[in-house]
Amino acid sequence: MKFPLPKKYRTPALLAVIVLLLVPLAIFNLFLATAPGTGKNPQLFDFGQGLSMKKIAFVLEERKVITSARMFVLYARLHGDDARVKAGYYQFSDGMTPTEILRRMVAGEVYVHRFAVPEGYSVYQIAELLDGRHLFDRGQFLQACFSRPLLRELGINGRSVEGYIYPSTYDITPNMTVADLIRLMVEQFDKVYARDFAEPAKAARMSKTEIITLASIIEKEAVRPEERPLIASVFRNRLQRRMPLQSDPTALYGVRAFAGNVSKQDITRATPYNTYLIGGLPPGPIGNPGSGAIAAVLKPAATGYLYFVAKRDGTHFFSTTLAEHNLAVRKYLKSPVQPTSRPVSEYRNDRLHLVGGK
Repeated sequence: MKFPLPKKYRTPALLAVIVLLLVPLAIFNLFLATAPGTGKNPQLFDFGQGLSMKKIAFVLEERKVITSARMFVLYARLHGDDARVKAGYYQFSDGMTPTEILRRMVAGEVYVHRFAVPEGYSVYQIAELLDGRHLFDRGQFLQACFSRPLLRELGINGRSVEGYIYPSTYDITPNMTVADLIRLMVEQFDKVYARDFAEPAKAARMSKTEIITLASIIEKEAVRPEERPLIASVFRNRLQRRMPLQSDPTALYGVRAFAGNVSKQDITRATPYNTYLIGGLPPGPIGNPGSGAIAAVLKPAATGYLYFVAKRDGTHFFSTTLAEHNLAVRKYLKSPVQPTSRPVSEYRNDRLHLVGGK
């Protein structure tokens, strides 16, 4: 037997049902669209592989990044995202909405530090950058760069990883070690070298170490990328004639960063890398060259140049003869107007009569 609700009560009852349905929905939507705090204290979360959505939501609620683990799980399930979140390190704060938190986890937007290695930078300069950004301690990074076990693992036949760190941008995660970062950088170098240079290098009549060493010098010397093949031609010509390279950056390697200027003390300092005092190439790279410098070694410009001197605009004047070079030196280095880009100090080598070390 049915007992229909009297007509006068039907409308209030319907309204009550609607309210009962809308209030939870409003609360749910408010939860999704509202950040529970100000976001002043970002936190790191390590959500490993296979962690359930319930556990993730519980941790987020426990650390007050969301207000309700149950509603977070419900939202994820309604959108079919509960099984799509990706493992990793994330940075969340109470200033983020639950929808933004879930979106980042589904997209795999893990927390990383972006770190760029500029072309030509040495391991010493890279160490300073890492330390300055509070990513890795300078001493720890350098110690790993010279680690013999790590060098053997990476297949580097040298005293350090110098020259084999590829200039690029790298993502550093919170769990990454110094050795992990170096492996990543060297792996990128190996990938690029194998893809772009392994085949052309066969015709160069130079070992891989020699190619990278010369490329590292060119990278330090060249201000304008278009001059790399010309500078490469000078050094290749000098090597063929058994002339000392007399490159300023080699005199400063391991002492301080090359900024374009050298002193008489610099070029007379006895180091294994100082090409004012040694013949041929240094025993290894003096920095980490990019692809442009390596390409210039393998395909230098066809010139008879043996000398170059910096001009005021950052470019160089190239010469074939010593007389021509000395005229350029007097023009560009003895002018009362100081160079505005990469000044080169003037020092004369009595044996070769070279000025400016070029």
